[in-house]
Amino acid sequence: MMTYQQTIDYLFAQLPMYSRIGAAAYKEDLHNTIALCNALDNPQTKFKSIHIAGTNGKGSTSHMLAAILQQAGYKTGLYTSPHLKDFRERIKINGEMVAQDFVVEFVERTKLVSQQIEPSFFELTMCMAFDYFTVEKVDIAIIETGLGGRLDSTNIILPILSIITNIGYDHMTILGNTLEKIAAEKAGIIKQNTPVVIGEYLVETKPIFIEKARQCAAPIYFAQEEYVVADIALSSQTLQCSVADTNHSIKENFTLDLNGIYQTKNLCAILLAEKILIQHGFIIDVDAEKYALANTKKLTGLFGRWDVIAQNPTVVLDVAHNEDGVKQVLEQLKLIKENSSLIDKPLTHFIIGMVKDKEVDKVLSLLPKDAVYYFTNAHIPRALPAAELKIKATIYNLKGDCFDDVNEALKAAKTIAALQDIIVVCGSVFLVGEVG
Repeated sequence: MMTYQQTIDYLFAQLPMYSRIGAAAYKEDLHNTIALCNALDNPQTKFKSIHIAGTNGKGSTSHMLAAILQQAGYKTGLYTSPHLKDFRERIKINGEMVAQDFVVEFVERTKLVSQQIEPSFFELTMCMAFDYFTVEKVDIAIIETGLGGRLDSTNIILPILSIITNIGYDHMTILGNTLEKIAAEKAGIIKQNTPVVIGEYLVETKPIFIEKARQCAAPIYFAQEEYVVADIALSSQTLQCSVADTNHSIKENFTLDLNGIYQTKNLCAILLAEKILIQHGFIIDVDAEKYALANTKKLTGLFGRWDVIAQNPTVVLDVAHNEDGVKQVLEQLKLIKENSSLIDKPLTHFIIGMVKDKEVDKVLSLLPKDAVYYFTNAHIPRALPAAELKIKATIYNLKGDCFDDVNEALKAAKTIAALQDIIVVCGSVFLVGEVG
């Protein structure tokens, strides 16, 4: 029997892993997943699930909804990806990571069938999650898609509810290069007679969701038509806001410990999903909901979403890595600067590293020229070398030095930054994961 570390090394070394090597690891059909699940006696059919897709926000939405359900007393599974520091972050029940022993035992048990089927890293770890949730008899599991929707390995589940957070430009080489094409892929998670919540839609994407829902006879709900957010107040650790129901003019106040401004959009989708779950017999009282939203990080272990890890200067980790994600970070910085009472407005220091297959130029074109830059890279084959990123950034008049390691870059930024300044680490999930 392998040790836990040997098992993890085996998984990383033997199986094609999208987060490390990119599109070469992506399987464009569900054949492997179906074969693996069959070999495991189809664990995905043995628990209730909620399926969540979207370009941005699906991780935060998954964690907040999981926090609400577990606080309401349900044994709640949570499957998300990628992990930031520990492989076991991908598979949790009530905020607790899967046991190391289970990971070892599962990999041993499936070794023969894995050699026959040759699954990707994602396919095998997802089946591991399904098996774990079945063994542990969860009441409900939140399942986040890996990439896209229609052909994503997770799309073999038959959930009680589907959620699509939003559509933006990401993974275009795989999902298509128009918002309509990307929306069609994400809409692939809409199932027959199963309600679907759309967090945000655009003029181009709404008809695609409506048509797919019609084909599936799936009740469809649009969060931005049901709720309006107002009275937003930010602090370094919380976000406060009010949410009004557009139909009944009921107004509620919320405090979130996920304090990125973009969480207000996720919140509307979560409140709508919660309403549907209650109609389906789930019992969620207001106290459980409010506590869960104010303590999501503590309840589920989420980090890396406008995560303030130090003050004077402020150091923020954010996994934003595409056009829409970076726009949200810039929006947050703008609000902070507008609300600053200091005569010397805070300067922003960006520690940035990206992967080769992202729209690097698109992201760089958005970034402010009056910030200080520290170009770096995560230590994975997919990472764009810091020197190449710096050359690309020069085209957009973004100036700074190169660092081979994110922690070296952070040390340098802390030395240079004034106490009122803001240091933002972003551009790649893997970069954030390497912050010491």
